[in-house]
Parts: sequence; structure tokens; C-alpha cells
Amino acid sequence: MEIILGIWNAIFNNVIALPSIFIGLIVVVGYALMKKKWYEVGAGFIRTVVGYMILQVGSSQLKNTITPLLNGIQQKWGISAAVMDPNIGMAAGQSALESIGVTTSFATIALLIAFIWNIVLVALRKYSKIRTLFTTGHIMVQQTAVATWIVLFLLPPLRNVWGVVLTGILIGTYWSVFSNLTVEPTQELTDDSGFAIGHQQMLGIWVVSKIAPLFRSKKEGEKDKEIKIGGAAKVLDDYVVSTTLIMLLFFGIVMVIIGPDILKELDTSYSAGVAFGVYIFQKCASFAVDLVILKTGIRMFVSEMVESFNGISSSALKGSIPAVDCAATLSFGNPNASTLGFLCGALGQIVAIAGLLIFQSPIMVIPGFVPLFFDNATLGLYAEMKGGMRALVTCCVASGVLQVLGSAAAIGLFSLASFGGYPGNLDWATTWLGIGAVINWLAVPGAILCIVGMLVIPQLQYRHHKDTYFQMEE
Repeated sequence: MEIILGIWNAIFNNVIALPSIFIGLIVVVGYALMKKKWYEVGAGFIRTVVGYMILQVGSSQLKNTITPLLNGIQQKWGISAAVMDPNIGMAAGQSALESIGVTTSFATIALLIAFIWNIVLVALRKYSKIRTLFTTGHIMVQQTAVATWIVLFLLPPLRNVWGVVLTGILIGTYWSVFSNLTVEPTQELTDDSGFAIGHQQMLGIWVVSKIAPLFRSKKEGEKDKEIKIGGAAKVLDDYVVSTTLIMLLFFGIVMVIIGPDILKELDTSYSAGVAFGVYIFQKCASFAVDLVILKTGIRMFVSEMVESFNGISSSALKGSIPAVDCAATLSFGNPNASTLGFLCGALGQIVAIAGLLIFQSPIMVIPGFVPLFFDNATLGLYAEMKGGMRALVTCCVASGVLQVLGSAAAIGLFSLASFGGYPGNLDWATTWLGIGAVINWLAVPGAILCIVGMLVIPQLQYRHHKDTYFQMEE
């Protein structure tokens, strides 16, 4: 058993926990199955790893840009609460597991079971109707830590190997079923680029794709074709300019309210002697820089991954589709929709937080960048594509409200307030809140009911359009 665990830890630490390597090796397998020459396989691996690392740099810099501002808000108003962020949520889940005397290796074993279960469901797609393989390694790690805590916390008798197995099958089913829901809307958004979304707002993507058409313009008979900008504001057609100006409008005001003294204390990039106005402009312009870096990486790794997956889908997992990071969608759709989706989501979060304060909620949440940006920026793209600006504003504001209120309820249900964090992404504020409530109510039968209920969803999808269901990968 120790030898097996040692091998697993080596694989986990050097492959699964490193999403760039994990995705790169999937590309290697795909290219090998396509019988490409060794140097083409090697080049594909390098481009994939470098592209994903560039994406990670962009994502990390985005987080670093906004963190001092969020901390400033917390310090300015003296708010003490759990932070909505998947990285902090993962740390909270691990700390919570340790607090009940459970080793965090339980979560890593559950992850392996979940991934194998996803592969099994795809291999049996003729019966399961699952087409997607969840490949977002870092998301898998984050989610498994929290899901393991949820199951073991709500089901104390299963703080053993059976609890680990149940967790693995539960979260593996979630990865398989909910990434499968994103296939059709993502193919439409990306002009059949050949990937689905494997992240933390998969239910949100499906729901938005269904309700956004209700906001289509009656005058045009269809949705707004684009976010129209005229006159002097025409410069906003430039993605870099529009991002910088919108961030100035939104975060510039926040920074003025926080004040230079607090920001100097919290932000190491605030150099001595730099005027406050210049600092604000640089900070807001850095959003555009970070997004350009992120989009460059996206193009590199997604193109390699989609091509290589043809090799996998034509052999071992024929007919399957890779489910990748939601950031892969940011290079598609209306170039301003992601920024406006982020801002509308932020507005929704502000409204919800105000509601928590007004009604004196016993649990307060602090927005983190990952749920705030990646959920709402992504949903903004789908909403604008299907229903125009009105759909974007409505869906993203609603998303922001749900993120805060749902996370506050989940933090209370799962007793995570004392551990300082919760993922906060839309699926974790809705889907996992619901799963937790059912397990809390029905115990083990509730967990089994959730698994069976999720597996019914792709059956219903298939019945809706049998003729084209398995043609999407083409």
C-alpha cells in the first residue's frame, strides 16, 4: 500500500498538481496516437506547456492586481469574513480535514477515483451519453479538497476509505455531467473549436445559454449583434483601451475612497514618490496588460490541445471532447463582453453584500478575484452571444448576487467560516450548495440520489437531439 501511495504521490506532485504538465502530457498522448514524429510530439508538448504557463502568468497577475484593492476594502470598512476564492477555499478545505484528524491524502485519492470515473463514463458514452473529459488539473485539485470536506463533514461515519470512494464518484460525476452541459453553447460561441468548459461555472453557462435568448431585441428580431459604440467613444472598440477606461471608472472610484495611505500599506507595487493619480492609472491599465498575456497563452495551448485530442478521440476515447479552463473562451465572442460581464457581476456582488450588511447576516463574505472575474466574464460572453446587452447585464448581475448569497449559505452549512474561505464560484454557490443540502438531509442515500440524478441529465440531453448529439466533436 505504501508503494502504491508513493507512486501516486509522485504522479500527483509532478503531473496532476501541475496543470501545464498535465495538459502537455495529454497532448503527447494524442499526438502519439496520431503517429506524429517524435520532434512534432516534443514541440507540441513544449508549446502546450508554455502556452498554459503564459495563461497562468496572466491569471496570477490579474489576481495580484486586484488583491490589494480587495484587502483595502476589507480594512477600510473593518469587515471580517470568509473569502470567496477557490485557492483559499482549497486551503480551507485542507485545514478543515486536518481539524478532524483526516489526512489530506484522502482528497488526492478521491481525485484519482474521480478522474478514472470520468474516463469510464466517457468510455461508456454509448450508455452514459457523456462526451467530455475534464482536463483542468488545478481546478480538479481545488474542487476535490472542498468536496472531500463536505462529504466527510456531513457524513461522519464515512471518514474512511468508503467516504473517499463516495467523494470520488460524486465529484467525478459532477465533472462529467456538468462539463457535458457546456458542449453545445461553447461550440456556438467558439465557432466549433472543439472544446467544452471544465471549470466552476458550468451550470451557469448552460442556464445562461437557455435564458439569454429571452432578452433578444424585438425590433431586430434577434439578439443585439454587438455592443455598439459610436462617436468619440468609438475608441472603446479597442480592447486594451476599453478595458483600461472601464477599470478606471470602476476601481478608480474604489481606490479614491480607500485612500493612498491604506493602499501604500497593502500594495508593494505602490512606489514611494509616485502620485496617487498616476498609481491609479497604472493599476487600472495593468488589467489590460494581464488580459493580453492571458489571451496569448490561451491561443497557444488550446490550439495544440484540440488538435491532439483528435488522436485520443479517434482511438481510446473516440467521440470525446476536452473540457478546459473557462479562460479559453476569452478569445472568442464580443471583445468587450467579458469586461462588462465582470463589472456587472461585481455590481451584483455589491448589492448582495449590502443586503447581508443591512439584514445583519451572521456570515459575511469578501469577494475574491477568481469567482468575480472568471465566472462573470465567461458568462458575459455567452449571454451577449445569445441575447445581447440586456441579457449580459441581467445574467451577470444575477450571477454576482447568487455567488455571494449562495456562498454565505454554503459557508454556514459546511462550517467553513472559521477556516477563512470557500470557492465562491457560481457552481459552488448553487450546485454544491444543493448537493450538500440533500446529503445533509438524507445522508448516504442523499449522496447516491445526487449521483443518480446527475447521471440522468445527459440522458435527457441526448433525447433532446439524438441526431446531432454525438456529432459535436466533429
